Amino acid sequence: MSFAIGASLAQGAHCTTMAQVSAPAPLDQLQRPLRSLRLSVTDRCNLRCAYCMPEEHYQWLPRPDILSYGELSALVELFAEAGVNRVRLTGGEPLLRRDLFKLVERLRSIHQLNDIAMTTNGLLLQDNVKDLHRAGLDRLTISLDTLDADKFRSLTRRDGIEQVFAGLRAANEVGFTGTKVNSVIMRGTNEDEIPALLDFAIEHGAELRFIEYMDVGGASGWQPDLVFSGEQILARIRDSHGDFAMIPSRDAAPANRYRLENGACFGVIASTTTPFCANCDRSRVTADGLWFRCLYATSGIDLRQSLRAGKLDEVRQIIFSQWESRTDRGAAERAEIVLSKRQAQSTDPDNIHLEMHVRGG
Repeated sequence: MSFAIGASLAQGAHCTTMAQVSAPAPLDQLQRPLRSLRLSVTDRCNLRCAYCMPEEHYQWLPRPDILSYGELSALVELFAEAGVNRVRLTGGEPLLRRDLFKLVERLRSIHQLNDIAMTTNGLLLQDNVKDLHRAGLDRLTISLDTLDADKFRSLTRRDGIEQVFAGLRAANEVGFTGTKVNSVIMRGTNEDEIPALLDFAIEHGAELRFIEYMDVGGASGWQPDLVFSGEQILARIRDSHGDFAMIPSRDAAPANRYRLENGACFGVIASTTTPFCANCDRSRVTADGLWFRCLYATSGIDLRQSLRAGKLDEVRQIIFSQWESRTDRGAAERAEIVLSKRQAQSTDPDNIHLEMHVRGG
């Protein structure tokens, strides 16, 4: 292990292809390897997006439970032994965690990792982007659902759209490439902005990811009537930008990617209407050390207790054995419930780990 642990650890608008390396990995019950880890560094956020957070009654993780950078990097190293070669830092808003670049520096020394990315809402990006780039962060994904200041305020219940724009410009200036912009599309809210969002991303050298409005449980009050499907998104783009070609997939990435005639690329993540569970190679760890093998899982596996006790072999065994027993296909099961109009299983409104701002986007 590179880090001691225990009680004392307190590119442009055109398409890019991410390098792939092979690593030994356990296979789950559906023969899926463990390759990608979403690592939440905090449950706190400086926005209040309705599809991510409940309307009221915010309950935060106890601060003593939050893993230190040493603990987080030690966990990642154990996951890397199991085959993980891609890590994405998430939140909440990850840049609310002080000196996040120090965690990136630690992760950069784990030789199995060939891609370290971060998803951010962009509000604090301008002030942090140089340190992140210098520390070795490979890629950025910026969440932005609208280009209109009033609509931004309505969707996020906060101001700040100009800071997001400034953060994206700053990322380009310091040399980040392969930047993506994530836009959750909701019927009656922002589907009219699909062409403008795509143009905005192209203009700023980023690749747009259109995301269907998803239901992952919790208290955010998901409404199926607000889903604007991937097929409808594609139809809107065809009307505004002309024809495009689908790019053959080389990995288990969740987005279907397309190339416009001008060479610019975009993606659609249609996990609500077209689940991609069969190829899913990702899982997520919360800031307090709960491991969720599926985004739709209603319970996680506690890694913090064994980690803080210094029981590395036990943590390693948990990771291998729990992945090998994995049968999760949560998005597909959720789609079956919606299509059959059956009632979804009720969730515990007091279980904070069901919320997206806790388990990571």
